[in-house]
Amino acid sequence: MTEEFHSCSEHGTRQIARRFAASLHPGDIISLSGQFGAGKTVFMRGIAEFFNCDEQLSSPTFSLFNIYQGTFGCEEVALHHFDLYRIKSLRELDAIGFDEYLLSGYLSIVEWADRFPDYASLYTHSVSLEYTNDKSRRILCKRTVR
Repeated sequence: MTEEFHSCSEHGTRQIARRFAASLHPGDIISLSGQFGAGKTVFMRGIAEFFNCDEQLSSPTFSLFNIYQGTFGCEEVALHHFDLYRIKSLRELDAIGFDEYLLSGYLSIVEWADRFPDYASLYTHSVSLEYTNDKSRRILCKRTVR
């Protein structure tokens, strides 16, 4: 199932992300794709807000991987946040055990996932953000039925 949304602000993008996050579960693996500056990290911030860990969020472009400890109701939730922008090859991902992280049962969000299509079959959800003009974004959220 694919849902289409439009956002004219960072606040709107985060609001869409929070709504999207409400249906996520441990073990889900989300692919975030879009051009540079399209709003992937803003969308991630909305997910982190939903799980009450947005204060921990940092731009992962400078680190490949961050773990955020959050909550959903009374339950603790760990978010694994990857940013593959600086990764150049599959060999680099294999060296860090990327697929093992993804299959660990934690909720994982992967920015720039589309750069490595070999992992596409592992994603349970995909979110694509694209410019519609200078201030507006089109956001496509696709949930894979397994």
